[in-house]
Amino acid sequence: MKDWWQVTFPQGRQNLTITDAHGYPVQIAYGEIGTGKPLVLLHGMGAWSYNWRHNIAPLSKYFRVICFDAKGYGFSEKPQSRREKNGHQIIELERILQELCDEPAVIVAESLGGLVGLALAQHNPQLIARLIVVNVPIFAERLPHWAMWLLAQTPLEILQTIDSLRLTYLFAPLFREIMAMERRAVLFDPSLLTQEDVYWITYPFIELPGTILKVGEELQIAAREIEHWQVNKPNMLSQIQNKLGDIRCPTLILWGDKDSWFPASHGQKLNQSIPNSQLKILDNCCHDASSGSAEVLNAAIIGFLQDTNFF
Repeated sequence: MKDWWQVTFPQGRQNLTITDAHGYPVQIAYGEIGTGKPLVLLHGMGAWSYNWRHNIAPLSKYFRVICFDAKGYGFSEKPQSRREKNGHQIIELERILQELCDEPAVIVAESLGGLVGLALAQHNPQLIARLIVVNVPIFAERLPHWAMWLLAQTPLEILQTIDSLRLTYLFAPLFREIMAMERRAVLFDPSLLTQEDVYWITYPFIELPGTILKVGEELQIAAREIEHWQVNKPNMLSQIQNKLGDIRCPTLILWGDKDSWFPASHGQKLNQSIPNSQLKILDNCCHDASSGSAEVLNAAIIGFLQDTNFF
């Protein structure tokens, strides 16, 4: 099967070295296509740049589209010797933008990526010209999926053993089938997910050791954040919620009307909390909007950027 990076980006997969939240150098995989103002795509939990496969080419007609895999995901480095700090994604996104963008960028961020985007818009607003978030877990009361809950409850030593023994590789056909079934469940039209999609979505979990450990680690951080939020212990989720009113850049909130993970009412609440924001509900759209409602999503992004005089 042809390498997705090579097919999608003129220079294929590139690598950028940044200093991570621990102060160590780490390699970030990314691709870029198009010219003009920078538009950066942020994937969600357990995903990688491939999730934007239906958005990259259409958006690159208007912008310099940059797509990267967050540390620990996809083809980016997965440090095994140190545990992640809560909020590390915010610090690392800031450093990626500083390296790749010479002017404020449009951030288009889905699910967990949206939470990171909101936090950065509060922490360093100079880096963001426009913010677009999609189905973001800003008011999540629980991990939305049984597999997430299972990984969050599994000791990291066990996940590391699963990775080191390459168990997902040994049981690749079964793993792909289970993951395909679950991914189809977050699409309004399950037939949109092809066998090629299943191959690439599962590729990092099967072929790149360390993926399961790092995703599990992120889920444990997320579960702990939600637990602390529920019992009023100090947590970063509350900090982001409490500062939503500080976000000043024009912001578009997109939400699937059929999102079973995070209801559209969360989008309405978010819209009320950010002064310069708009809310657009996507019809017949489940949680995976970038894959399941790509044409509507692309049109909404381009329309918003035109309306706010970005180009």
